[in-house]
Amino acid sequence: MQLPSIPHARVLAAAIFISLSSCFISSAVAEQPQDGGTLSMIVQPEPPVLVSAINSAAPIGVVSTKMLEGLVTYDFDMNPKPSLALSWVLSKDGKTLTFKLRKGVKWHDGKDFTAADVQFSLVKVWKELHPRGRSTFAKVTAVDAPDPYTVVIRMSEPSPAMMSAFSSYESQVLPKHLYDGTDIQGNPRNSAPIGTGPFRFKEWQKGNYIILEKNPDYWDKGKPHLDKIVFRIIPDAAARAAAFETGEVQLAGFSSVPLNDVQRLTASGNLKTETHGYEFFAPVFLLEFNLRNPYLREKKVRQAIAHAIDRDALVKNVWFGFGKPSTGPVPSVLKRWYTDKVPKYPFDPKRAEQLLDEAGFKRAGGGMRFKITHDFLPYGSDYQRTAEFIKQSLGKVGIEVEIRSQDIGAFLRRVYTDNNFDISSNFFYALPDPTLGVQRIYWSQNIKKGVPFSNSSGYINREMDDFIEQIQVEHDPAKRIALIHKLQVLAQEDLPVLDVFEMQFFTLAAKNLMSHTTTSDGVYASFAETWMKK
Repeated sequence: MQLPSIPHARVLAAAIFISLSSCFISSAVAEQPQDGGTLSMIVQPEPPVLVSAINSAAPIGVVSTKMLEGLVTYDFDMNPKPSLALSWVLSKDGKTLTFKLRKGVKWHDGKDFTAADVQFSLVKVWKELHPRGRSTFAKVTAVDAPDPYTVVIRMSEPSPAMMSAFSSYESQVLPKHLYDGTDIQGNPRNSAPIGTGPFRFKEWQKGNYIILEKNPDYWDKGKPHLDKIVFRIIPDAAARAAAFETGEVQLAGFSSVPLNDVQRLTASGNLKTETHGYEFFAPVFLLEFNLRNPYLREKKVRQAIAHAIDRDALVKNVWFGFGKPSTGPVPSVLKRWYTDKVPKYPFDPKRAEQLLDEAGFKRAGGGMRFKITHDFLPYGSDYQRTAEFIKQSLGKVGIEVEIRSQDIGAFLRRVYTDNNFDISSNFFYALPDPTLGVQRIYWSQNIKKGVPFSNSSGYINREMDDFIEQIQVEHDPAKRIALIHKLQVLAQEDLPVLDVFEMQFFTLAAKNLMSHTTTSDGVYASFAETWMKK
């Protein structure tokens, strides 16, 4: 595998940082929005459905959040702001949360949005079907709708993480009149949503594009500014870069173009990069170990793999400096919860060899100890190159790795339904609170076949479960932080997954595209405020 030199990666990262800084400063200058225009935007890979309330795969959120909304949005400091809910009050004991809803909101089919829709969505969708919602809303015992514009959520115990989970991506409100009494996961509206958002579904030509059109009856009067959004599905990374060069597309999130093309694409001044808009997600790249495998169930083998991978070199050479090595499951960007006082596994191939010997897996004929498979997330060439880097790294300490490639549907089925893998590489959102994004990987109750981005490792530890369940309900902030620190220590001791590095995504946008990053969830925002400068 031919990799760029470290100096080149550092120069590129520095150049992009300067570009990002200037773009963010200039974006603060207020201008009067102009109406009209079609935004052409890349979504990659193609989403399997268009409702993230039932499937949290990253590409779904890019499209669905323009049509379906949550109760609140979040600013860059993660403070909740009104959306479908105008206000909210939490009781002193932390067990009752009351929302006052916005009046006059219509679903795209003309029906009124009411508290019954929120009640149905929480009880029947978020709590039962969402891969994270089943834990986020685990303490909810009842949801009352005393009038059409009031929702009262009652809990058996405090659930401090819940207020961080009402965004349009994490907890989309679905129309009760179209979902109640149906097979929710098989409902045809999952591919042609009816929402309350600023854009309405128009057309989905599989393998080519998804078209949304302006909602003229949107509750936020005067918005949206765009007439249409066309989501282009372009599997080839080089073709995505070319589409920006020719002006065919104006926006792509989640580092959708090859990292080694960024400097060239932005050199003309017609395109700009932005790293803000990913604070809500706090993404971490990780390796999931299938603990059902006879080799990987040995802790020393997992520790050896951690020592065998030079994560610094991986970030600098493969990811062009967009990230930094992790110390554990909670990324450093979540300052309130983070601790670096955990077991660490620095790059040390000799120690890796020693641990493998101690585990009883000596080098055999040909110098290999054993063979495992590696299924990488099929989100582009950077993920494949990472798999190749890991294959080379593990090969040097005697572990033979077979890399397997497939489309996203096959990947999710293989890892999360069939558990037919040895190691998988993936990225998870840590999200604003560890109860939302981190615990699902380690909680034994989240071993759920068919639920993507959950505990696919099959990890079971009663002590870890106790920490997680206490964190879910602890109302005292200091005690809760102490428990989260203990979770991080135990996660690094047991190592059911290896948190490799904290990812830094970027958004690439045409210079004349304005207000595309206005909240902490970036391209997952509604784009009601987005406009094109003519």
